[in-house]
Order: sequence, then structure tokens, then C-alpha cells
Amino acid sequence: MNDTLVNILSGNTFVVSDDRGDIEASPAAPTGLFAFDTRFVSTWVLSIDGQRLSPLSLDDVEYYMTRFFLVVGGGGVYVNPKVSVIRGRAVAEGFREQLAILNHDDSPVDLTVRVEVGSDFADLFEVKDALAKKGTYYSRIENDCLVIGYLRDTFQRETVISASTPAHLDGRGFTFAVHIEPKQEWTTGLSVVPTLLGPFGRKLTLTAEAGPIRTSEEMQANLQDLIGQSPRLECDWDALKHTYRRSLVDLAALRFSAPAFAGQNLPAAGLPWFMSLFGRDSIITSLQALPFQPGLAATTLRELASRQGSRRDDFRDEDPGRIMHEMRFGETAAFEERPHSPYFGSADATPLFIVLLDEYERWTGDTDLVCAYEPEARAALHWIDAYGDLMGNGYLSYRTRNEQTGLTNQCWKDSWDSISYRDGRLPGFPRATCELQGYAYDAKLRGARLARLVWHDPALADRLESEAADLKRRFNRDFWIEDREYYALGLDADGGQIDALSSNIGHLLWSGIVDEDKADAVVGHLFDPVMFTGWGIRTLSADEKRYNPLGYHVGTVWPFDNSFIAWGLRRYGYEREAARIAAGILTAATYFGGRLPEAFAGYERSRTKYPAQYPTACSPQAWSTGAPLLFLRTMLGLETADDSLVVRPALPRHIGHIELLDIPGRWGRADAYGRGKIEMPITQ
Repeated sequence: MNDTLVNILSGNTFVVSDDRGDIEASPAAPTGLFAFDTRFVSTWVLSIDGQRLSPLSLDDVEYYMTRFFLVVGGGGVYVNPKVSVIRGRAVAEGFREQLAILNHDDSPVDLTVRVEVGSDFADLFEVKDALAKKGTYYSRIENDCLVIGYLRDTFQRETVISASTPAHLDGRGFTFAVHIEPKQEWTTGLSVVPTLLGPFGRKLTLTAEAGPIRTSEEMQANLQDLIGQSPRLECDWDALKHTYRRSLVDLAALRFSAPAFAGQNLPAAGLPWFMSLFGRDSIITSLQALPFQPGLAATTLRELASRQGSRRDDFRDEDPGRIMHEMRFGETAAFEERPHSPYFGSADATPLFIVLLDEYERWTGDTDLVCAYEPEARAALHWIDAYGDLMGNGYLSYRTRNEQTGLTNQCWKDSWDSISYRDGRLPGFPRATCELQGYAYDAKLRGARLARLVWHDPALADRLESEAADLKRRFNRDFWIEDREYYALGLDADGGQIDALSSNIGHLLWSGIVDEDKADAVVGHLFDPVMFTGWGIRTLSADEKRYNPLGYHVGTVWPFDNSFIAWGLRRYGYEREAARIAAGILTAATYFGGRLPEAFAGYERSRTKYPAQYPTACSPQAWSTGAPLLFLRTMLGLETADDSLVVRPALPRHIGHIELLDIPGRWGRADAYGRGKIEMPITQ
């Protein structure tokens, strides 16, 4: 297995292979064709006359299409290959592979071409955790197709593979007897279709798009249509234009077909493990992309509202009014071996649902949607106090009720060690992290606005505004660490301060819960060298015991995190500081080919000429894909005022002139212009 992995994705389907295009799944190589949280192909190996192929180059045509250029064997110095192979692969609801074998010799060749095929039908959780299967496998040849399948009670999955030219089929693949004349080529097409089956072999259709694989021409037209509907960017910094287009393309790649609303799309979280429906991730990405693709927010709100919690369920951490965290469609969820059907273990998705609902209405003027989901919004607001206040102290906190498979940390930093004291100790539960209080505060104020202007309930609006004011007063008293002049990462079960310095305090600026007289101190800590690397703000201060520049939430730099911090800085009037973060992260993007990863290492910029990779970062990842879009909004100062677009640019000088044209909103379409005037430090 080659070390280089190649990802191709489209909608609910993605393929991970080596740089030859081969798939040989193992615990160390999570390759395969995945759809709806199941690996439908775990073996896909091409050989010619019993020899494996060697890669020459890779043509990454689009996110859904790749071409592999190959030769038989390894070759040698001054030995010209007589046969080469071009392997084109396009992914939609399955994949199509076009195989071309070229004879460069003056003599004809006879070849035996073999495509070895297999599937373990592993659930994504089984892939990650190397769990054993409990059902039975089968295969059959039917209508010149190879059908391989898996059955466990009523859970049944099949992969149907066919070829466009005659082949010998057996239970393990296809064999072609190939004759190629001099200077000619032989081609065949292979089609791989994953199929979901229910009781009595009935085909299950989860979306209107499930069905025949779309052509490459249809996929390209769809992509161009999406880019054409987005605002057009013109600027002097070519790297920013490249990053912007990369973000739009990756947003297209990460579109997940909404299960409850056929034909509509919302952002999946990221490749390879999170190509599914997530509450927090879809909300945050929709907020970032709102001025560019507002339809994502509308679908996200509809889908999450349709799956809102309605009962108390300890296995799923479900409560009435709670917004789901993660939805899975694989075997472990179907048999309730995992709670993801859906799972509700996030404390922030519910207030953020209200934030997105209000921000969407402010931007689009779509009061019909806000009216349609008034009951769900009221239920979400009720959840914050009725179910989210686990300690009875008026603060939103979390503790899983599923001790076996529930999430330990239910904030955005959801890894096991992300919430700690300065000395490295981990607090007990419940935990009330600081940014959750900011989200709750913001949700109450936004809910009050909707209640007064759209739902015509002034009593509810008055109550929510009063609760928000009280929450802000208490928060600035209880979370503020007086002798260090920053907000605690959280409160522990005893009400004590979890005193680590973290990037979470930047989210407080975005929510508006920070008292004006404390803002200078907060900003000073964010840009202290222990937090700011020159590329961006670390998740955890370098002075903390658990700091690790390669730790997932304990020292890395997250582009999404920084984009919301920059948004908050603009809210409090720190234009230069917001521009500094934008400049750092957007410059980092140039070293990743314009595609920001989920996270990168928290090394000081003075020590590296380029940002260092985080070894297991998702790429593309929705929050990071949306970060350049939010930076554009922040730098241009785009906000709404009644039915108008407000533009207050504050740009780094090196960006030069910038135009964002045809911005959609309640005003129809509008343009924004700016010119870089803010000088950046020499390290940027």
C-alpha cells in the first residue's frame, strides 16, 4: 500500500485510494468506497499479467474526478515502458472508472487485465475501531454484473459492479482478455453502485438523488452553476482568489443530501470520518457561508428542526427541544450499538440553532421560514434553561448520560483532554465552558428579536432580554479571573473556575457577552505570544500544562476558531486585530494549496517558513472551508441594516484592492468594495 491517499468525493459518497487508484483496506489504511456510513468496496486492485501498476502522476481534475497515469511494473533507467494505463474515476452515488490501456510498441500485445474486487461492508465506526462483523457475506453473478452483499437480520447492503466490455466474472472480480494492435488502445468502463436494502430486499432511497450515477458533464455543470450563483471576487492578491474558489468547490464537494428534504443540500462535516449530518458543524458552516450560499442555512435549519429532540432518552443524550449532534446510517446505529440515530450529545448546537435562525432572517428577510419553525425555536430556547442547566446555577453545562459510547466533552472542543485546569488536571462533571454561556446569551437576545418582530410575542421578548442581561452580569462576575484578567475556560461541578487560558475566550467577543471594560484585556491575551503564533491563535496557551502544538484541541491552530474570533473582534471595534488574524490564516492557506485543513500545528511562525501539518486533520473540512468566507465578510465589515447591506472595510495593505460582487441578501444583490490600508507586522 502506498503512503499517499487520494480522496474523491461527491455528496453522500466518497472514495479513498492509494496513488495508483487501488483500494486495499486495513486498520492502517482506511481506504474504500464509502456511502451512508458503510464501506461498500474494501478491495479494488488492478493488475496486468499478474503485475501491479506503478504511478506516474495524478490529475486531480475536480473534487469528484481524478485520473491516474500508470505503467506496468517499476521500469528502469533507459527502459521505455511499452504499455501505459490511464485510469479515470468519477464519483457520484457510487463511482465510474474508465480504464484505458495504451500500446506504445510496434508490435501487438495480448494482456490479461484483472480487477480484484471485495467488500467488508464495514460501518465507519467499525473501520475506526477495528470491530468484528456479525452478519454474513454473499456474492452472485446476475445479468453480467457481480453482486457482493452483506446481511444481518433486516440490515442488508449490496455492491453491484458491471463492465462495459465482455469479461470473465467470478466471485472476486473481473478478468479481461485484451488484444491491442500497435499504437492503439483498449478501453472499458466499470460501474460500481452501492445499494441499501430493507426488509424483503426492498431498495431504500434516502434521497431523491439516490439512483443512477450522474455523468461527469452533469457534475461539472452543477459545480459551475453553484460557483456562478456565489458572489464574484476580484482582488489584487491572486492567492486569495484561489483560496476563495477552493472554498466554493470544497463546499460543493461537502454537500450532503438532506435525508428529510430530498433534493436539498447542507454541509457535511468533513472527509473522511464525518461525511454525515452534524448539528454544530452544519450550523457553523452555514453561518460562515451565509453571505455566499444562504440556501445551505435554510436546509440546515429545516433538517435540524425535523430531527429535534422530543423525549428523554439517556442512550442518545436526547431531551425535548435539544438539537441533534450527529446522525449515522450504518450498521452500528441501526442495531443501537452506537447512539447515533441520531445522537444529541452537544451542548452548543441548540443555542447555535437560534443564532443561525436569526442571522438567516437578518440576511435574507425570509420570515416565512422563521414563522414555520417557531415551535422548534421556542423548544430550543426552553431547553437552554430547563435541560441545559445541569448544575442549577443558571449556566449551560453538559454531562453525558451514556457512559459507554456518549461524548465526554460536548462543546466544540470535544476530545477527552480538551478541558483542563492550568496544572493539567481534568475537572469533573458537569462542566460549563465559557463559550456555551456566550452562545446562550446570544440565543436569548436573538430569540427576543424574533419574538418581538416575527412571532409578535412581546412578553417572550421582554423575558428573554431580561434573562440575557442577568446572564451577562453573572457571567462577568463568575467567569472572570481577576488576578489574570481573562475568562476561565469554564466552571467545574463545584462552581470553581477551570482556569486554563484558551481560544474559547475569543468566541465570547463574537457572542457579545464580554463587558466593554474587559475587552482590552481579552484581546491582549489572545495576541500574547503564548496564544498567537503569527499564523493564528492557538486553542490552548503555551503556558498551560497540557499544551502541545500537535495536540488536537490543546495547542493546534483551527482556522474556523480563528474566523469566529476575528468576527468577534470586529464586533468590539478591533479592526486591526481582526485583519491580523485574517492575514495570518489566509497566508497559511497558500501553503495548503488554498485548502485550509481542519487544524495545523501551533508552532511559532518565527520557527517555520510554513505552517506544519497536523497529522490526522480532515481535509476538506466544512468549518475550515467556510473560514475564508467568514474572513472575507469580516475584513469587508459586511452586516445588515434593515433591507440594506452595510460595508465597513478594514483590510491588510498587502491584499490591495478587493471587490465582492453580487452578494445575495434581502436587498437582492449588492456589491462591496475595499482597499487594504492596515499595515501588518513584519512576520505577516
